[in-house]
Amino acid sequence: MILEHFLAQKPLFYDVIDVERFPKAYRAVAHLLPHPKIIHLVGTNGKGSTGRFLALALHRSGKRVGHYTSPHIVRFNERIWMDGEDITDEALEAAHQKLLGFLEKEAAESLSYFEYTTLLAMVTYEGCEYVVCEAGLGGEFDATNVFDKTLSIFTPIDFDHAAFLGTTLDSIATTKLRSMEHIALLGKQKHPEVERIARSIAEEKKCTLYIFCEGAEPDIEVKALHIATKNNLSDYLRDNLALAMRGYELLGYTVTEALFDQNALFGRLSKIAPNITLDVGHNALAAESIAKTYSGKKVTLIYNTYGDKDYRGILALLKPIIETVEIIDVDEGRIVERCALEKALQDLNIPFETFEAIREDKEYLVFGSFSVAETFLKRMNKH
Repeated sequence: MILEHFLAQKPLFYDVIDVERFPKAYRAVAHLLPHPKIIHLVGTNGKGSTGRFLALALHRSGKRVGHYTSPHIVRFNERIWMDGEDITDEALEAAHQKLLGFLEKEAAESLSYFEYTTLLAMVTYEGCEYVVCEAGLGGEFDATNVFDKTLSIFTPIDFDHAAFLGTTLDSIATTKLRSMEHIALLGKQKHPEVERIARSIAEEKKCTLYIFCEGAEPDIEVKALHIATKNNLSDYLRDNLALAMRGYELLGYTVTEALFDQNALFGRLSKIAPNITLDVGHNALAAESIAKTYSGKKVTLIYNTYGDKDYRGILALLKPIIETVEIIDVDEGRIVERCALEKALQDLNIPFETFEAIREDKEYLVFGSFSVAETFLKRMNKH
């Protein structure tokens, strides 16, 4: 069965995650898979851009490197990047057929969408020295945690995916941070308790922990500021850039600006037209960063969201920069009911209407989720 049809039969989301299924399947085929040096990215925000900064720098330094990220915006191929390019359809299909030959039929069919594509990515990374591997929604129980890790990098950790990770910051941070193994790097954190938990787990696991905090790495922060200014990066992307630079150092290499002079991933406050900025963020931490970036300005927010997100809190954070909200219709089962979203906007006294078309005299921000970004881009392409 071709990959597109095979994946279409797998649900993207589960109410309950079977934490034993994937490790069992991985153990059965591990001896058939490549074993590159894994740099594991875990956190609530910033995994994609931090990973791409680091992966591209390693590529520019002459290493063969892969970057596994999720979800995608428009094409599945975006998830599997190697040596500067997204994977081709032909290489994807070849890897799929190869993986089906490794797995027992029952195991292949039982694996979730993300679990199967995690193994699929690893098949494609034959010959890579490094793979920057981004966790899905967790840490300790995430499919990506089965791999032996050369370095664990933790981006900012905040409230998210409460149904799977717990309803307190302690439970969420603990689940994510318990994925550390030999060497770990903790990025700047909004919540001080994250560092306390990280230190405790590192001591328990005999893991060498490095803390990246304000002013601790002046040379790196100066270089990151220079690159961020030149590339018009927001504050949060500059922080992710600096974290990637420190990770590069911990791998034993010397940071130069030429290696990191880049814009990272598309979809992170990307200017896609003179009056349209697109961001795939979908939680409070992302909203705070965007509100800070747009401080003193007003935008028309093209928005929709998943029902399991704290959209009321997110909109409250964005309210100071919102002139009006234009709700974009998204055909996705997890999208919040329209009446609930409208009620939240009314309660917050934010004017809203339905998105119809872009006007040249307005400044737009597209935000809410990967699905919102995908829907908007496809709709604009049709016009």
